[in-house]
Amino acid sequence: MSRTVTNHGRGTLLVVLSAVVFSLSGVLTKLIEADGWTIVCWRGLIGGMAVVLYVELGRGSLPRPQAFRLGPRGWLLATIGSLASVAFIYAFKLTYVGNVAVIYATAPFFAAALGWCVLHERAKGRTLVAGALSLAGVMIIVSDGLGAGKMAGDLLAIAMTIGNAIYIVLIRKFSDVPVVWAGGASALQLFGVGAFMGHPLDVSFQDAALLSLFGIAFAAAVILWTEGTKLIPSAQSALLGTAEIPCAIFLAWLIVSELPPVTALMGGAVIMATVLWHALIDRLEGTQKG
Repeated sequence: MSRTVTNHGRGTLLVVLSAVVFSLSGVLTKLIEADGWTIVCWRGLIGGMAVVLYVELGRGSLPRPQAFRLGPRGWLLATIGSLASVAFIYAFKLTYVGNVAVIYATAPFFAAALGWCVLHERAKGRTLVAGALSLAGVMIIVSDGLGAGKMAGDLLAIAMTIGNAIYIVLIRKFSDVPVVWAGGASALQLFGVGAFMGHPLDVSFQDAALLSLFGIAFAAAVILWTEGTKLIPSAQSALLGTAEIPCAIFLAWLIVSELPPVTALMGGAVIMATVLWHALIDRLEGTQKG
């Protein structure tokens, strides 16, 4: 077996594992009784320290100041990530896990639209069509939110998705910024703000265990995704990442008995089909070029 094939298989496994681990976020947020800022604080501390350890162990002969340097652009990236993360946590608190998961799946299309409008990047016709279809799916989901009392959560999910789209665009623009460490710095920012806004020491033993698991899961998902995407084409990484959506919905049903309403499932089906269609075409094009 060639080294290329071995690396491809390892990359595939790492990205799928990342999606599965990331899909735990919604269920963990629902299970934790503490307020959102307390979750943000614990997740930031544990996840941030795990990323610091990962960067330290992986820097090799690179000087520590250089490995942990972000600069103004890196801190801007980290701050945008922090704002998106706060919206992410509160979205899970205020609406269905499935709603957040499928709305978040539209982030690449929002990023493509932003790249086209702001950076004047060339956008493929099918990407614009996929973005329009995904937006229609989001509108179907949100249309049910007002009647179900979930509108605030759905809107936060949209804000989080737009924030992550900006994050994606800036990663491309700031190619010299260490992305993993920017994620760690973002987590540590959240620890500081969450410690001030929340009640991190006023938690039950069960919540403390779940909060610790949440922080570890966050760091693991970031590291697994980063390492996996180094080994496989980006189109395949995007396709495999869609595994997060059904996993999140299934876990929410299995563990907290939560199933979104029919309109949310319809909108989710539109988005899921669109994401898979777009990712599969990208994958086929990549295969033909290779």
